[in-house]
Amino acid sequence: MRTQKLLGMGMALVVFGLSLGMLAAFQSIPGMQFEVNRPWLPQYGIAYHIGVDGLSLWLIILLSFLTPISLLASWHSIDSRVREFNVFMLLLEAGMIGVFVSLDLFLFYIFWEAMLIPMYFLIGIWGHERRIYAAVKFFLYTMAGSVLMLVGFLVLYRATGSQSFDLAVLARSPVDPALQMWLFAAFGVAFAIKVPMFPFHTWLPDAHVEAPTAGSVILAGVLLKMGGYGFLRLAIPLFPDAAARFAPWIGVLAVIGIIYGALVSLVQTDMKKLVAYSSVSHLGFVMLGIASLTSTGVVGAVYQMVNHGISTGALFLCVGMLYDRRHTHLISEFGGIKTVMPWFSALFLGSVSPPWGSRASTASWASS
Repeated sequence: MRTQKLLGMGMALVVFGLSLGMLAAFQSIPGMQFEVNRPWLPQYGIAYHIGVDGLSLWLIILLSFLTPISLLASWHSIDSRVREFNVFMLLLEAGMIGVFVSLDLFLFYIFWEAMLIPMYFLIGIWGHERRIYAAVKFFLYTMAGSVLMLVGFLVLYRATGSQSFDLAVLARSPVDPALQMWLFAAFGVAFAIKVPMFPFHTWLPDAHVEAPTAGSVILAGVLLKMGGYGFLRLAIPLFPDAAARFAPWIGVLAVIGIIYGALVSLVQTDMKKLVAYSSVSHLGFVMLGIASLTSTGVVGAVYQMVNHGISTGALFLCVGMLYDRRHTHLISEFGGIKTVMPWFSALFLGSVSPPWGSRASTASWASS
């Protein structure tokens, strides 16, 4: 069992090292880098076309950074089917990296669906009491959006007449403005479910509450960013006219999500649900930046995606630490955490009284 854990950790660290090497070799120039374009199914216009730019680079680094941390956080809490757990974690990482580097719509869709399967099993096998319900709900929501996106891919392929699934070729092909509206709506719903935007967010709290700690870290830290990435990589470049018309409505839903997620977080009794609803609020800012359709807004959205991945991943690690010790997510069962875990409280809250203070002062702070 220890060998399996070490092997999984070693492979994750290798991927992280390769991502750092890619960062070191990355040049501050426009366009794709590390590009590979090989024919795959040329009779259908399908190619193995991958590449990295400034948008995907930092998300890949974020993913490769969080994966070994997630495996380390599960070192003692996962003690059954360890080999399968490590395999699913690595497959999930591979699927998400594939999404970030794909420049062919067919390849993008394969990786988009591939990452759904390991997350489903991570929730369904190593989750908590209602894990089957949460896993099925996550699967159905994501699959519904994926079907719409697949239909959009096929319609776009036929409508452009380019006989290619290559993203750059399709972006240069004219699409009827009326058809753009429908295609953007299909793509938009698929990506809005993944973000998730209000009102497509209802699968997220259940998935987070029931998922194991490692699953919650990757789900919040990276997988939710797939929605925003999809808008920036596919929906807006392919359908710019429709994006401009839908942008005000996306902005309105983003603002609703910001306020709604924050308010619902205030009344949660479950620590994981609190962090989950806060993610809905935080990602509303991402979508608001994207809806601005300005370079400043997009840069801010990408920055917030990376920022949210680090901070929320850390929060779920903290919640997982509490669960391993208390075996519950209910806030009322934790009592005064700062009294017994001052350093942990400093990490969780970011601003508390000095942890080296006297026991009396600590008790006074907790009681107040």
